[in-house]
Amino acid sequence: MNALTMDKTIRYSKVILMSYFSFFGLLMMFSNFTDYGSNYQYVAHVLSMDTTEHNANLRYRAITSPILHHRIYWLIITLEVTFSTFCLLGVYQLFKHINASGEEFHEAKKFSVIGLMIAIFIYYVCFQVVGVEWFDMDTSQNWNAKDWARHIVDFILPLMIYIVIKIER
Repeated sequence: MNALTMDKTIRYSKVILMSYFSFFGLLMMFSNFTDYGSNYQYVAHVLSMDTTEHNANLRYRAITSPILHHRIYWLIITLEVTFSTFCLLGVYQLFKHINASGEEFHEAKKFSVIGLMIAIFIYYVCFQVVGVEWFDMDTSQNWNAKDWARHIVDFILPLMIYIVIKIER
């Protein structure tokens, strides 16, 4: 029987952590498909800027078209499906190469990295940068997801670093 080495433990921890994040992605997808209306309302309110502090200098940024609200929401859903798919492929590739050489295991990380980069785009660029800085989301009492998105990014960034670092032999 193979002894559990530190190298093997690190490899398994990378597979498990990517599995956790993939599970999060699957839950997000499930929520968006099964509760489209509630999640759509969030997107519509943020884009319309109808619940933010009324700063006349920023109102020109509002997108009030329901058609654009749906399209932007579907873009977000598509990106979430994409990141989840890449993360799941990453878990599969990492697990498949768990006993491979260090080089092969390191190469198996590419789908995980792609999935995490897409997730950073969604939760950092789209929500924190565009949502907060452009649509003034953080001034809304009811439709503010700044802290929620920050907590996700706070998990993704260290995970990305941990996955990418080549410490396996």
